[in-house]
Amino acid sequence: MTGQPAGRAAPIRVLVVDDQELVRAGFSVILDTADGIAVVGEAADGAAAVAAAGAHRPDVVLMDIRMPGMDGLEAARLITAGSPDPPKIVMLTTFELDEYIYEALRSGASGFLLKDSPRADLISAVRAAAAGEALLAPSVTRRLIEAFARRPPQLAPPPSRLATLTARERDVLLLIARGRSNTEIAADLFVTEATVKTHVGNVLAKLGLRDRVQAVILGYEAGLVIPGEPAP
Repeated sequence: MTGQPAGRAAPIRVLVVDDQELVRAGFSVILDTADGIAVVGEAADGAAAVAAAGAHRPDVVLMDIRMPGMDGLEAARLITAGSPDPPKIVMLTTFELDEYIYEALRSGASGFLLKDSPRADLISAVRAAAAGEALLAPSVTRRLIEAFARRPPQLAPPPSRLATLTARERDVLLLIARGRSNTEIAADLFVTEATVKTHVGNVLAKLGLRDRVQAVILGYEAGLVIPGEPAP
């Protein structure tokens, strides 16, 4: 995408990674014609994605999970590791119930997008990721919970950094981990959405978390939420 008119914000810089050339080209055309989005590079495998991410410094990386050579999981780990401001990574998958969902989230993904998603969903996903919103559909959240349910019980105590949270912030973290939206959290706690956004921001900042996905994972790993436990 070419230069922005005066007064317009810089476009969201996107790197498209997929081993299928037609898929890459299709996504690139759709995104490059969307307002406020610019495709800054393409890559056909994980190793090329890591190099391209370093060279182009994208805001969002659309990353296929399954690729020959270095897959999307390893590439996501390398792209996000050690960076103070890593790009948001949206994993591309063919199946909504991909067995790699849990591992992908642990690797640094901010969400998922089905390859056959409508054009509008692709554009919305890029904008949401760039804005720091996690792309966790209810079905994906359920899969994440099921993944924790299959894991051996964790005997380790909750991370000491949880002690920095206020009682209300712990409540918000608990509800995030249960997959609640800001609107639902506001209703549960009888506060405004603006107040919830402030609490969510404080939780992420105090715990050093990148986004709500990491908050969900921490909530389960710290024992704040137990898989299968009924919601309050």
